[in-house]
Amino acid sequence: MDLPCVQWQEHISQKWAGLDAALKEHFTSLTEIDDVFKFALTLTTQDDVDYLHSISPSYPVQKDTEQAAKCRERGNCSFKSRDYTAAALHYSQGICFSPQNSEQLSLCYANRSAALYHLHHYQKCVEDIDKALKNNYPSHLVHKLKDRQTQCMKHITLGEKGKEGDDSITPNYNKDPGRVKAPSGGDYLSWICPQAVVGFSHEKGRHLVATNGIAAGEVIFNDRPYSCVLIPGVEGVGGERGGLSTGVFGTEHRCCHRCLTETLHPVPCGGCGYSRYCSADCQQDAWDEHHRWECPLGAELMAMGVISQLALRVVLKAGLKTTLKAKELNRIIYTESEPNHESTMSSSCHTHQPDALASHCSDPYLRVFHLLHHLNRHSPAVRFLSAVTTATLYLKLSKDGTLPASWDLSEPLTANSQSTDATEGHAHQSTELWLMGSAILRHMLQLRCNTQAIVILKDTVSGKSPVQSTREVRIASAVFPTLSLLNHSCCPNTSLVFSTGTAVDPFPPDLSPHLSEAASWHRNTGCGVAVTVRAAKDITAGQEILHCYGPHSRRMITKKRQRLLQEQYYFLCQCEACTLHQEETAVGKQQQSGFSHGPDQSGLLCCKCKGSLKNCADKGTGFLCGEPSCNHRMSSAEVTIRLQEIRDELNRAVDLMERDRPEETLQLLNRTRCHAGLILAETHPLQGEIADCMARACATMGDWNAAAAHLERSATAIISQYGGDSIELGQQLFKLAQLHFNGGARGAALSVIPKVRRLLRLHRGPHCQELQELQAMEDCLRGK
Repeated sequence: MDLPCVQWQEHISQKWAGLDAALKEHFTSLTEIDDVFKFALTLTTQDDVDYLHSISPSYPVQKDTEQAAKCRERGNCSFKSRDYTAAALHYSQGICFSPQNSEQLSLCYANRSAALYHLHHYQKCVEDIDKALKNNYPSHLVHKLKDRQTQCMKHITLGEKGKEGDDSITPNYNKDPGRVKAPSGGDYLSWICPQAVVGFSHEKGRHLVATNGIAAGEVIFNDRPYSCVLIPGVEGVGGERGGLSTGVFGTEHRCCHRCLTETLHPVPCGGCGYSRYCSADCQQDAWDEHHRWECPLGAELMAMGVISQLALRVVLKAGLKTTLKAKELNRIIYTESEPNHESTMSSSCHTHQPDALASHCSDPYLRVFHLLHHLNRHSPAVRFLSAVTTATLYLKLSKDGTLPASWDLSEPLTANSQSTDATEGHAHQSTELWLMGSAILRHMLQLRCNTQAIVILKDTVSGKSPVQSTREVRIASAVFPTLSLLNHSCCPNTSLVFSTGTAVDPFPPDLSPHLSEAASWHRNTGCGVAVTVRAAKDITAGQEILHCYGPHSRRMITKKRQRLLQEQYYFLCQCEACTLHQEETAVGKQQQSGFSHGPDQSGLLCCKCKGSLKNCADKGTGFLCGEPSCNHRMSSAEVTIRLQEIRDELNRAVDLMERDRPEETLQLLNRTRCHAGLILAETHPLQGEIADCMARACATMGDWNAAAAHLERSATAIISQYGGDSIELGQQLFKLAQLHFNGGARGAALSVIPKVRRLLRLHRGPHCQELQELQAMEDCLRGK
């Protein structure tokens, strides 16, 4: 939901279609952000504001006693079925919807305390009891709370802290009594290793280069987002999208809306029923930085989409003085040096300003401000959507009339700022607010190319599963000042790990003295979001440090990667993978490259002789058997149908597994494996998925040896698809170590543990949770 909702997009599309041809031509000809925003204001009316308001009820963000009662009822159902985690989340949703000082609020707090008690979260249970009593809890029921409180105090007194960190839920991350202010624009933290430096060229813009060799696994830099926005409903329990009607919990129900840490007992916003936080400190920090202005906008802001909200947060955090400084620096740079607008390099997201900009970019906002906005590369329809959305947001803010303190104009604008001229004709409107609107539009256009997804590992199986299984899930969108320096490669030399809340310390152990205070702040407070970038392979001196924007050579064929990168980022990728593909195509050797295959086009077998199928040299003719004595052909349509049949059977097996029917799952998968073997080699990704699901079924039934054998087959496909040094292989081998450990196969477990340790250290660092579990397994196996 990065873009505005469909209804709003259609409204703006109709508005664009109805514009006079001359107005369309004039709008399309504008080349400056200020001019685009100014023109959009002349086209945006109260009708647009009213329409936005009319579609907002589909986003339930207001306090609502009736909704709170329904959430409490769902929580009661979960409680009766002893699903205390789901019960706590339902009660938390009821707490968020309940008006302040209402009886419904007290009932939800009381019920949540019961769920937390059964989860052994005794301290949080006591806190909820106190809140229930302070919010008019019915007097005839108070004795129940008092009894529960007494039981909790007994556990606490006996030293039973409770399982406050279990179930991937992190509570109360800031336990210090003194409040520590979270990072703001002035105390932004970032760290770059001494072996890397910011370089500049007109072809690549500002980018990161290794000055000395960087070994695989070494931390290259750590960065915090300048701003981030949680993505609602991205992933619920069981892989479904979140939603109250189905009882499935999305990201917005499980995570703190500031630091993104998961929590079973969030602190609600006092003004709306949507935002919630892991602590009172996070709540206050969010309120001070952005939520006091977002809260009244409520559902309208959600309808405008994540990118609009992220752009607003960036501007609110920057403030007027910093924005004016950035605009002035931008004017000077563009006066002295004409930027290179046409690039075929993988740097079209980044500023092409001269190297002199580096001396001005100690302020992270300046680095964000000078990212390319691609005004003239976005289609007219996209520009119009962004401009009118911003203008509508401007009208909403202007009605409120209250500006953030950071945007209060205390001194006259300088002549160089050009802001007075820009607002000519809008004298009745606040100059500060106008500047804010123009800055929001700039960032909205930038973020279409510069937003970084924040991903975390989520369990893909139920908590009852004897083997851990995870996959990456996108939970937020952010803009990172230092990470944005990295150019794209379809075969990158880096790997990224995101940390949230009290998660892994992103700073390396050996820091220079001037950075030790920053690391100490992070370790003591444990709050915020960070990304750690490591070398995924050895990087030599002079080599550029590269990051994948999404299309990866091991997941997507070259033509599709290049098309997607051109559409979203406006450059033709010429990375190693794409260049090698072009060279091999020119000499007729496309099939010999690992880069040339898509995930479903490698590992195909001839159904007649079991030889390898290759893409036909003639376009559109499908596949040809590589054995000269066979030369059997299969059309692309036939291959697609066969693959889809196998996929459908696999999906049915996964559904059976989710319903805790492992015997039936295994029977179906054995048939599926036979069907797959007629056309797929063991290295094909689908074979890997089948083997993985068979391993899960066998492990659930307690057949550890069979499960390990299936998982070893799955690892073969993982190596073929992602490589022997990939994190995907590391995660699969970690599960294999668990299976060997559970099955008592001491020698097999000890042989695979070093391989897992190497890959996890390489991609996730020496302090990740999996390594701690691995060490515990090894200690147990060695009798320590």
